[in-house]
Amino acid sequence: MNYFLTDEQKMIVDTARELAQTKIKPVRTKYDEEGIFPWDIVKEMAAADLMGLYIPEKYGGMGGGIFDLCLAVEELSKVCGGISLSMAATALGTFPILLYGTEEQKAKYIPDIAAGKKLAAFGLTEANAGSDAGNMQTMALRDGDDYILNGTKQWITNGGEAETYTVIAMTNKAKGTRGATAFIVEKGTPGFEFGKKEDKMGIRASSTRELVFSNCRVPAKNILYREGLGFIVAVNTLNTSRPGVGSQALGIAAGALDEALNYSRQRVQFGQPIASIQAVQHILADMATQVEAARALLYATARTIDAGEKHYAKYSAMSKLFASDVAMQVTTDAVQVMGGYGYMREYPVEKMMRDAKITQIYEGTNQIQRNEVALQMIKEAAKSG
Repeated sequence: MNYFLTDEQKMIVDTARELAQTKIKPVRTKYDEEGIFPWDIVKEMAAADLMGLYIPEKYGGMGGGIFDLCLAVEELSKVCGGISLSMAATALGTFPILLYGTEEQKAKYIPDIAAGKKLAAFGLTEANAGSDAGNMQTMALRDGDDYILNGTKQWITNGGEAETYTVIAMTNKAKGTRGATAFIVEKGTPGFEFGKKEDKMGIRASSTRELVFSNCRVPAKNILYREGLGFIVAVNTLNTSRPGVGSQALGIAAGALDEALNYSRQRVQFGQPIASIQAVQHILADMATQVEAARALLYATARTIDAGEKHYAKYSAMSKLFASDVAMQVTTDAVQVMGGYGYMREYPVEKMMRDAKITQIYEGTNQIQRNEVALQMIKEAAKSG
């Protein structure tokens, strides 16, 4: 479909596509197998001005919005969802500062992120606080002009590689979710260490580590927003970032569709390409329909956020859950179309299927997204009488 992209947006797509095909595609298998973090590709993204697409020009970015970010992540993810995550996860770690940071905080941290010199990460999840984020145990206790952090964050994307971390910790456990506070914590701060690099099913080129805080002293000036409002920071950050996960999922699905379609035109069975067999055609048609539907919802959501609409949480959740469900279905179908070849690591759809799964889990499982959609629907119905 024609989504009427501006000339600048078409250029973003073309730039990301060229980088994906020339720089990422040749190394994606090696990086997946060996779990290599793609610092060389990050440098290429930075040189192409992709890392700062969504960051205002005053902080060294390109002045675009969520839609521009989604366009780039989609194109990169068509080739490798793990490598593209270095950009998407950095956006997740950057949004809290963009949304709630002081001018001083933004001026200090954002320019290096926009330039691709530093990456960012977001620290919310813990071993016993995944979907139930209110059960987090990481504490931050006031001590003069500082806070002392103790606790462990789990499964943090870009962990160990990022320089700038947005961390949610409890400053008053008795208040529950109203006792959480968001902090900016810099890599290298005494008492801030990293756990082992996780060995994952998919997105293996992305680094996933624990963040371990042992009497880590963080200045009070590093608080984002205000003490006790950390969950507001976290919720609004995730509402803003979820289309980024959706674009990763969309890209993985679109890449798998391309691989399956190309294979079906070349693979001959019963004396004809399997693309001429109606059973295969129906699978391809369903795959294409699902991808286009996911793209339409995702693009509309991103444009809604960029337009300054205040009530977009429902659509953000919808776009993430639908695109990730599509990614899982389409990559599974791509493996089916390609049969035994699709199951072999020699072909990329096996990797795409593994990469797709996490998009249904992180930044809120799809069951949590459905809870959010239903909650917002009920609230809207109550308001309308």
